[in-house]
Amino acid sequence: MIDHVSIAVADLSRAIPFFETLLAPLGHTKLREGDTAAGFGKTYPEFWLNLRESETAPSGAHVALRAGAMAAVDAFYAAALDNGGSCDGPPGFRDIYGPRYYAAFIRDPDGNRIEAVTFVEEKGQG
Repeated sequence: MIDHVSIAVADLSRAIPFFETLLAPLGHTKLREGDTAAGFGKTYPEFWLNLRESETAPSGAHVALRAGAMAAVDAFYAAALDNGGSCDGPPGFRDIYGPRYYAAFIRDPDGNRIEAVTFVEEKGQG
């Protein structure tokens, strides 16, 4: 179970609007913002952006966020691509993880790998 996740970003002023748009389809909003961090969530900050102290290569970290439906996964993916993110795996079923696993994978502008996932009763429902 995840309580919260933090990722490093090189430009907080660029990252905040990117994630505001990206996380909205999942029901998350910006709940806190300071000079060096911003927190997003539904009722408390579950997903944090922290200003990176120095330039380093992306860590390869992966964060999976639960979506309520396939449409939310699709909207998450579209929001990412429309706002400077890149595809790391388009929306679709991932049978390797089970027949109900529907997900999309993106890279944010700092190279962090973010996934939105939902579990459907049967393929074709969502």
